[in-house]
Amino acid sequence: MSNGSLEDRLFQRGNSPTIPWQHRFRIAAEIGTGLLFLHQTKPEPLVHRDLKPANILLDHNYVSKISDVGLARLVPPSVADTVTQYRMTSTAGTFCYIDPEYQQTGMLSVKSDIYSMGIIFLQLITAKPPIGLTHHVERAIERGTFAEMLDPALPDWPIEEALSLAKVALKCAELRRKDRPDLGNVVLPELERLRAIAEENMWQSMSYSAGTSPNHSQVSMSQLIECEETCERSMPD
Repeated sequence: MSNGSLEDRLFQRGNSPTIPWQHRFRIAAEIGTGLLFLHQTKPEPLVHRDLKPANILLDHNYVSKISDVGLARLVPPSVADTVTQYRMTSTAGTFCYIDPEYQQTGMLSVKSDIYSMGIIFLQLITAKPPIGLTHHVERAIERGTFAEMLDPALPDWPIEEALSLAKVALKCAELRRKDRPDLGNVVLPELERLRAIAEENMWQSMSYSAGTSPNHSQVSMSQLIECEETCERSMPD
């Protein structure tokens, strides 16, 4: 895709511009939505097994797409409906992103992807390598120095919202699978809340730059796009 991978953009390879925080919040929500789609595949849940920034591709608008499902595995429905995990003969994935329990026991679960997603979210806000990242972020939060962990390439981070994303990420990256939150019921609602904040901020920025009063900027970016598409369909050929 035209903007390469999330990994390329986070580490600004090829002197590429950094990704605005608004796009990062949206990308987080897109990753969560895409992952939930895989996990809700019928009749068998699909587990990616190799989720990482290099496998998140970005188009020209920084809209993300989960790629490289070559290692993905179907979990038998009988297993998914009972213990929600499945023993594999050999583990697969990338170091630092692999679910520790899966790596140790070979037991695969949709929660294995949740761990990988948590590490990715921490990288989204810090632009740091994954090794030891959960420990560094946890200590920064405890010491009240979380703002220092944020990607310094962006000067306008919303600290409170970034902290909310970090806390979600840390829960997803819990070592014990049973301690990780449910994607659809717990994680996604928070990701969508942060996405809405990001879209509203971006719309307000566009309104200010165009000289529009902020009182007129109560429409989200998604609503604006939907309106434009409706208008295009209604126009005569």
